[in-house]
Amino acid sequence: MTVVESKIVLSDRVQRVSMSPNAAAKQLTNSLKEAGVDIADLTTGEPDFDTPEHIKQAAYAAIERGETKYTPTPGIKTLRQAVQRKLLRENNLPYDADHIVIANGAKQIIFNAFAATLNDGDEVLVPVPYWPTFPDSVRFNGGTPVFLNCPIDQGYKLTPAQLEQAITSRTRWIILNNPGNPSGAVYDTAELSSLAEVLRRHPQVLVMLDELYEHVLFDGRQHASLLNVAADLRERTLLVGGVSKTYAMTGWRIGYGAGPKALTQAMAVVQSQNSSGASSVSQAAAVAAFDGGLEFIKPQVAAYQARRDVLVDTLSAVDGLKLLRPDGAFFVFCHCAGLLGRRRTDGKILESESDVMNFLLESGVSGVSGSAFGLSPYFRLSIATEYDTVAEAGRRIAAACALLK
Repeated sequence: MTVVESKIVLSDRVQRVSMSPNAAAKQLTNSLKEAGVDIADLTTGEPDFDTPEHIKQAAYAAIERGETKYTPTPGIKTLRQAVQRKLLRENNLPYDADHIVIANGAKQIIFNAFAATLNDGDEVLVPVPYWPTFPDSVRFNGGTPVFLNCPIDQGYKLTPAQLEQAITSRTRWIILNNPGNPSGAVYDTAELSSLAEVLRRHPQVLVMLDELYEHVLFDGRQHASLLNVAADLRERTLLVGGVSKTYAMTGWRIGYGAGPKALTQAMAVVQSQNSSGASSVSQAAAVAAFDGGLEFIKPQVAAYQARRDVLVDTLSAVDGLKLLRPDGAFFVFCHCAGLLGRRRTDGKILESESDVMNFLLESGVSGVSGSAFGLSPYFRLSIATEYDTVAEAGRRIAAACALLK
């Protein structure tokens, strides 16, 4: 009997996107560690703190009550109401609960929004550097990401002139990530007001606000949302948030979107066909998270700030590296063009960002290439790990770079 080998034909849609570069960097680091290599791992933006105890207790109690069944696709009512209270209390943003939708993480909120609104060829404005999910979610849903370069010399922030120039008749969305991943850039109220002035002239453009790092702010900064300075844009804005960063709940997979009811209802339709409602136990835990106060976050932010400071202070003194002190989030983003053309002790020349990343790995530090976020030559280092590891990573990079010719 002749066996005919089947050939799997992949869709054009899936071939437009790639595996997360963050996940790939983490996988490589884990492989090296398993092989016994000493690596300071600064790849992943995942809090090293445990989920607060009152949140875990709420999950246990939900299990004891038998709350382990299917949930409504838009999210259980008690959680949508908890998000409603959180937005009013912490952000001074009034929303009705039926304008809020719950999903399996903020990433699914973003994907569902694009799936619900994009037609082939619609354009989405993506400031660079970006979180890789933004452009790939656009591509997967038939849209075209339009990249707006925001390099280090403009603080990694979008300018009103850039925004005005980029908007066309095909522009469907603009993405604003505040605080930014990977940059750590934070927009102030004056900057947000200036962007809002441009958006008012283009009422067809929807606004996606990713504010997942809203409580990870340094040097006493207070979070400001675009909607705090431009409430008139609310009926075309989707506010994206979740529990992963503030509450150290990455594995619980709960995100939310707050926006126009027609949009959030359409997003629930998309979700009904790809995953249904989020975990019942995770949603019960998220209610406790949003209603349980934020006292625990202050010492955590202080720890992140101390890690930021030791890493920035060390790397700022390295000849060939250029970086800004991030105002928020979990990352330090380094411009490494000054290392290119330098010679290693083994005679090899650093000719590209890839060469720099391999050089860092061989020096005992793993990060993520800047090309993953749309800017080269850069690299991202996470401060969401213990102080000693962050400090040691800085020392290793500084020592290795000092030997370059």
